[in-house]
Amino acid sequence: MSFYSYKNANTDACPGPANGNILNGLNQRVCVQVKNIYDSCLSQQQLDDQRIVIENIVPVLPAPGCAPAGRPCTCECDDNRCNCTCPSGQGITHQEAVENAENATGPLPRPVGAWTFESCRSSTTAGRISNLSIERLTDRPQFARVRCTVDVPLDVLFVDQRCQEWMGQTVVQVDRDILLCIPDDSIIPFTLESLVSAICVSGSYIGNCRFDITVCVTVVLKVIAEVDIMVPTYGFCQVPPCEEFAESVCDEFFSLPLFPQSSCAFETVEGATANGTTSGANGTTYACGPVKPVNGLSQCSSCGTTCAGNGAICPRCGSAMTNLS
Repeated sequence: MSFYSYKNANTDACPGPANGNILNGLNQRVCVQVKNIYDSCLSQQQLDDQRIVIENIVPVLPAPGCAPAGRPCTCECDDNRCNCTCPSGQGITHQEAVENAENATGPLPRPVGAWTFESCRSSTTAGRISNLSIERLTDRPQFARVRCTVDVPLDVLFVDQRCQEWMGQTVVQVDRDILLCIPDDSIIPFTLESLVSAICVSGSYIGNCRFDITVCVTVVLKVIAEVDIMVPTYGFCQVPPCEEFAESVCDEFFSLPLFPQSSCAFETVEGATANGTTSGANGTTYACGPVKPVNGLSQCSSCGTTCAGNGAICPRCGSAMTNLS
């Protein structure tokens, strides 16, 4: 099972919210090596008509052993011109496309005719920072003006006139001019790291391996340093055994009660007696229903349960009810 398996009964040893006093169980201080984040900020923007140049172009081919028919494509061709409708290949990474091309049998195709943009997204969450400038502010201690350029790597998917999908790589550069809290000088220096994510909204091919795209970019800049820090702990993790995957088709059945339950025989109503029956105004004892008969009486033909009203099905055993009124 995992920490979060419903079969794991030892919830006190699992990560997650603590019940009761969170200090209970803290039994030691541990020195850990971590990246301490001194400051961080997020910025998001839409870049319109961003011109990119595609490099490292590779055909998107099925993996060895996969049928090409698994990626159907509809094309209407007239001589050397085709109008194609193709499935999206954005589920594959550039590295996977390279591996499939290297393992392919026979010659690789070459792009034919004009290209049609399909999609693009960031290929990694780690951005590359260049042109970094940090200027401390005299009027705000420990704050600094941080200017830099963040490279956001993209995987770009497109098709040619023969409906062959291709994938290439490019970089979108984002300039930042922001304020961040900067720690004092120390033997262990601080660094600046970036977390990036991007996805394209639209794009068009303009020739010579170039596209004009509209892309939504998220950049998180962090001031960090590798530090040794003392933290309180609950001790070492108790790692549970893995839970093998199974359909568990019987779980729902096994969760049912062993014996059938009656929701009617044990209702608490006005006039109820200790044994769960109800006394009517005329002295008649009813197993369920209101004290006073409503629209007559009905009795089960199998177990003899008597109920107020003209019920058709016995609430106890499910047999047919007989109208007594």
